[in-house]
Amino acid sequence: MKVLHRKVTIPAKAGGPEYDTGMRGSQELDVTSLERDLKKHVDGEVRFDSMSRALYATDASNFRQPPIGVVIPRTCDAVVATHEVCRDHQAPIVPRGTGTSLSGETVNRAVVLDISKYLTFIGDPDLGQRTVLVEPGAVNEHVNQHTGKWNLIFGPDPSTHSYCTIGGNLGNDSCGTHSVQSAFYGPGARTSDNVHSLEIVTYDGLRMWVGETSEDEFAKIMSEGGRRAEIYRQLRELRDRYADLIRTRFPNIPRRVSGYNLDELLPENGFNVARALVGTEGTCATFLRANLLLTPAMLERALVVIAYEDVFQAGDHVPQILEHRPIGLEGMDRTLFDYEMHMRVKPEGISELPLNGSGWLLVEFGADTKKEADAQADAMIADLIKHGVHKDHINRFDDPHQEHLLWKVREGGLAAESFPPDGKDHWPGWEDSAVPPDKVGPYLRDLKRLFEKYGLEGALYGHFGQGCIHSSISFDLRTAEGIKNYRAFIEEAADVVVSYGGSLSGEHGDGQQRAELLPKMFGEELVQAFREFKRIWDPDWKMNPGKVVDAYRLDENLKLGADYHPWRPSVEFAYTEDHNDFAHATTRCVGVGRCRMTRSDQVMCPSFQALHEEAHTTRGRARLLFEMLEGDIITDRWQSSEVKESLDLCLSCKGCSNDCPVGVDIPTLKAEFLHHHFKRKIRPRYAYALGFIDKAAHLASKMPAIANFVGRTPGLKHALRFAGGVSQDRAVPTFADVSLQEWFAARPERNLSGPKVVLWPDTFNNYFESRIGMACVEALEAAGYHVTMPKGHICCGRPLYDYGFLHTARRYLERAIDVLRDEIRDGVPVIGMEPSCLAVFRSELRKLMPTDEDAMRLANAAVHFSEFFERENIELGKLEGDAVLWGHCHHKATGGTSYEHKLLERMGLNVKEAKGGCCGLAGSWGFEADHHDLSLRIGEEGLFPAVREASPSTLIVADGFSCRTQLEGSDTERHGMHIAEVMQLARDGEQRKAASATKRRFALPLAAGGAALGAIAVAKWKKR
Repeated sequence: MKVLHRKVTIPAKAGGPEYDTGMRGSQELDVTSLERDLKKHVDGEVRFDSMSRALYATDASNFRQPPIGVVIPRTCDAVVATHEVCRDHQAPIVPRGTGTSLSGETVNRAVVLDISKYLTFIGDPDLGQRTVLVEPGAVNEHVNQHTGKWNLIFGPDPSTHSYCTIGGNLGNDSCGTHSVQSAFYGPGARTSDNVHSLEIVTYDGLRMWVGETSEDEFAKIMSEGGRRAEIYRQLRELRDRYADLIRTRFPNIPRRVSGYNLDELLPENGFNVARALVGTEGTCATFLRANLLLTPAMLERALVVIAYEDVFQAGDHVPQILEHRPIGLEGMDRTLFDYEMHMRVKPEGISELPLNGSGWLLVEFGADTKKEADAQADAMIADLIKHGVHKDHINRFDDPHQEHLLWKVREGGLAAESFPPDGKDHWPGWEDSAVPPDKVGPYLRDLKRLFEKYGLEGALYGHFGQGCIHSSISFDLRTAEGIKNYRAFIEEAADVVVSYGGSLSGEHGDGQQRAELLPKMFGEELVQAFREFKRIWDPDWKMNPGKVVDAYRLDENLKLGADYHPWRPSVEFAYTEDHNDFAHATTRCVGVGRCRMTRSDQVMCPSFQALHEEAHTTRGRARLLFEMLEGDIITDRWQSSEVKESLDLCLSCKGCSNDCPVGVDIPTLKAEFLHHHFKRKIRPRYAYALGFIDKAAHLASKMPAIANFVGRTPGLKHALRFAGGVSQDRAVPTFADVSLQEWFAARPERNLSGPKVVLWPDTFNNYFESRIGMACVEALEAAGYHVTMPKGHICCGRPLYDYGFLHTARRYLERAIDVLRDEIRDGVPVIGMEPSCLAVFRSELRKLMPTDEDAMRLANAAVHFSEFFERENIELGKLEGDAVLWGHCHHKATGGTSYEHKLLERMGLNVKEAKGGCCGLAGSWGFEADHHDLSLRIGEEGLFPAVREASPSTLIVADGFSCRTQLEGSDTERHGMHIAEVMQLARDGEQRKAASATKRRFALPLAAGGAALGAIAVAKWKKR
């Protein structure tokens, strides 16, 4: 059988040393044989499919370069094997961590080597040497959590420290907030300063350890001969030729990240080959393991926030504050404050800032004892007051929670300034220039004048203690004139920073963004030295070519560009925050990567937390939709199998709409995609069974005994599960003997003279757990409210969105508005018992019906049950004991769970809010047969362990129907309570042992089969 070989043409290095502006040549590559050989020889995942190429075509920068393919190695040996195979095929390689840098160094027309999934080993520290051995995929924060047990940390901690990899830190020579700490109390500010030694592999397959090189060791290497000796000899010769120029031209500042670290080869620096390779951005070699130097952790902290008239004055005072040797010194301006207020990125933290100024410094002190840290803070405060700073402009914080919120304000900078209220998109480009710390004030003034000259806007903030300034700027990257302005600004900004003896980059590296400007900073001779340094390591010019040295221009390979012209289909939702532009909604992801947190400290993204796959992040899904509109990698638009596959494991938990710093809303985009994907097509049977659960539940409520009998009977229940596409291992609650609406209608009205409220009878608390609805009614009536409830079958349509039934969902909302019209026009609160149903009114309703006045009235009237009680400060009964609070994802996304926490505390309970993301069931998602196992795996990320740790007498409070159902389908032998049930306990003064009860008996309801069989026919009839 004849094998067809797929070939591609890729850029290649051409010409001699004088050819200093990039990849102008080309090379033909046999992709089919390359992929075949990688799969044969590499222990890892080899992915040359369209989805993988689309996922890795962009990073957090302005650039886009679809890769040849992706390799995800399982071992360091597999990394070496990848190099060997690529060398045989002359295929370029780009190593990549989490792809959160802003300079374009992690995208290329090359084989992407993603080390973040498997190469995550972290060893125990060597306390004598203060070192720790790690693999490059280890997460920065995970390293510090581990070594922190010995009161030691790895100093550099970028704002992405919760998920960025050590390999990425090494590639960029990253720094971070506590680089000041590492500079004063440890090895130094940059990652390179904090590296003892590295194990590396070169493109031609040489594997070796490198580090500081004594004369004896150098002689030994020379005597052994071979490729290693050749490299060391050439490095020594290079060093000797350029030594004087290196000493003269390299800026002596904390944050000189631009260029290669040739200064580390100088004799006075120990001819340190490891540190010379740090910051080379994958252009010279790939890191296999790193032996990192550690710094005293100084975990007792004191934070001081100082307000100044403007950010320029804040910059002027940096030298004075540095005299007190803080461990962190960050600055921010009023513009960033305003952006974050508008975006509500970190409103709690913002409220902690002293508001009598327009520029702030956040100064942190650390020590082994709180007394020492406080004494340092007090000494600085006294010094500031002595030198004229008014005491009212200084806020001192001792509460760790407050301190955490304030640091989150600073870390939220990039997201807050990306889509500010001025309506202009802001982009990186001049993101992290650096100057001497004593020049921060003057440099900021010059930079602001440059903004004004070019008609640009941007916040000014950053690591002021080390002179590193961040700013995303309102560049127009869509028109020829805008791109010309972008280039002119950056070229002049480079001149300005060089005039201060500064660095083009102080954190994110040169990549493609600043590399062509390196001659301005170093001069042509040193740039030639960089070129020779790369050639020593990579004579074939195949390691991340076109970055740092002989780089692409800063206006090439733009993700947008003057030719940006995506497909713009008609859509169902209104994308008001994106100028009603679906295409803009797909560009909202700026690649910051917070959705890549591998531990469930947040809701988003549950499937990534379990699987560690880029395709299952908010970022990955947004990029696939972007590529769907671009059309060159993903070519079949709404019928894209790649997009559908990625969205299949989206739980529609809404975590991203709350946790994503720029508010990328994947559940809405998923519902939009599925609506179009399944037009004029039959959906899977579970879509009808679960999407129309309200119809089946309404029918079953007429004969609950029969429905429950069928659900309990072997054979019948298995057939129903099969018919509905529901997992055979999944059980759901039985139908209530009487529905909430029936119970409520049979009672006389109460509190007729009291304030009126509407209690929304959602499907779950109406038909399945009506006892909870009854408890909600009684709680409201006990508080004196006149409770009303809509009559007849009514539903918000929450499950319909999960399967793209948007036209039907709109009809459900229209009926809800019709039923509630009089009440919402009178301003009567509409109280939701089930968080996911109430969230429909607050979220989906606004997007589907944005111009309907009554729809907006309903959205504004809708309030969570617990939120209403806390907002109205309603008196509650008393209850002693402990409670674990588990928040429903949709509740966290549409108001948060602080109300429940406060209510439980007001009742007298000791409350612990369980950390973690989604419960894993996510409404209907976890019922689907293909999702059952992953659903339980996600539950193990947060919910199940939290419940297992609770004592038998502890109440498990979970307002979400799916959360309680997931818990009762687990092996925890516990069940959860709605907060209304807890209120009932408090009112009755009883101490029921509900929390320790064994799990209840369940049966599959008639819904799974009945809706599957009936709703398919209904849907087909409606399509006619």
